[in-house]
Amino acid sequence: QLQDTYSKSSIACFTGEELGNFIQNLDTIPNGEEEADPCWQVKWQLGKLIKKMMSRSYEENISAVNAERALAFPSTNEQPQTDPIYRIAAHLTGSSNKKNSLAPRIDSMPRKGRGQKINSWESSHKGHSFLYNVELRNGELVVPKTGFYYIYSQTYFRFRENEHADSGLLAQIRNPKQLVQYVYKLTNYPEPILLMKSARTSCWSRKAEYGLHSIYQGGVFQLKRDDRIFVSVSNGDIVDMDKEASFFGAFMIS
Repeated sequence: QLQDTYSKSSIACFTGEELGNFIQNLDTIPNGEEEADPCWQVKWQLGKLIKKMMSRSYEENISAVNAERALAFPSTNEQPQTDPIYRIAAHLTGSSNKKNSLAPRIDSMPRKGRGQKINSWESSHKGHSFLYNVELRNGELVVPKTGFYYIYSQTYFRFRENEHADSGLLAQIRNPKQLVQYVYKLTNYPEPILLMKSARTSCWSRKAEYGLHSIYQGGVFQLKRDDRIFVSVSNGDIVDMDKEASFFGAFMIS
């Protein structure tokens, strides 16, 4: 009975007066009767605790807002962050017009490099191809901004036996040959700079109807603005410019 009476009186202690009004009057000087009242002491301690928690919550919210403002509006001493909307990326796929895809074979000539340069790529958002803030000129990707780029390329070599094909060409293809893919960079220097090279040796049997090989390579390179990159291949006669099998691209990583 005593515990029940005490519990009821404690509840009545908080419901007898609006707690919000009491918190606002915490800083007023209490009179002697209020200080001697146990109910007033409980409400005073509770009010102090609530006020302290509200102040702490306010400070945390202000700190979070200031942090968000610092990220959204960096100071003039900090370097501006890269706009995520300004993407620099390109993915080129093989073009169905094979006759105009490959340049004439010229080895070790100025501005040409080795092998046959692939002049024609599909880049007009057909299939998986796209260009974002990158220009394509004569099969060369023009770098719009200095930075580090991931460059990749894959070439698909495909030979099919054709009874009407020239016998000399068939004999040449059947002989063991190196299938090579080159990725070059063009700068202000007179000679192109070789960035990557990948090769394999293949020999097709006379009994084989098809001969299929693909070469993929990729790497990170530092490029300067207005640099140009392109792909050249050996044995252009057996390159298949299938859009899912032969492709070339690059994107900026920093």
